[in-house]
Amino acid sequence: MRERDIEKYLREQVKATGGQAYKFTSPGNAGVPDRLVLFPGGKIAFAELKAPGKKPTALQLVQCKKIRDLGFPVEIIDSKAEVDGFIRQYAGVKKQ
Repeated sequence: MRERDIEKYLREQVKATGGQAYKFTSPGNAGVPDRLVLFPGGKIAFAELKAPGKKPTALQLVQCKKIRDLGFPVEIIDSKAEVDGFIRQYAGVKKQ
């Protein structure tokens, strides 16, 4: 499975909750998380997506820490099961 497969699954699952998973790019700020995820009810989380078993780069970890230090959740996700956990945690949706 590739990173893009997990990213597609995330987009589909977020959409099923009524949320949006925006591709996040920030010129001049390399290493920011892949997706800014907005859930109904005003819940926000960032998602850094990786291929199974792959780890974030040092720069990605620095950017994730900066965002967390501002009080926003950031999750590193490398499997469909982790996407499901992300959805449960932030959208409060239990997968059937």
